[in-house]
Amino acid sequence: MRTALNKVRGLGSAKEGTGHFWKQRITAISNIPLTIGFLLIIFCAMSFNYNQNVELLNSPIVSICMILTILSFTYHMCLGMQTVIEDYIHKELLKISMLILNYLFSFFVMIASLYSILKINFIG
Repeated sequence: MRTALNKVRGLGSAKEGTGHFWKQRITAISNIPLTIGFLLIIFCAMSFNYNQNVELLNSPIVSICMILTILSFTYHMCLGMQTVIEDYIHKELLKISMLILNYLFSFFVMIASLYSILKINFIG
């Protein structure tokens, strides 16, 4: 089950595999402490009422932790889905469409999450 040599000769590498690999690994490693901080914040927030939660999210440390978690999670999600789409979808038009939808979905999840945190932080 090997691709014919004349089919792949001269194509070379995609030149982005190593960078993508390292971005995926770095975000995965950064997600470990961010997840711990995120879970601590969530567990504290579960026992608070609304006003206490607003006060909790008004703390700069908590807000920064939440924002970094959102950024890292959504970027890691986007990279992971990109890998799955590129590896398992073989029709070019469908692959491009799915990649665009992946980027848009990741972007909108990130924006909605950041908006929620920043709105609570600045408006209350």
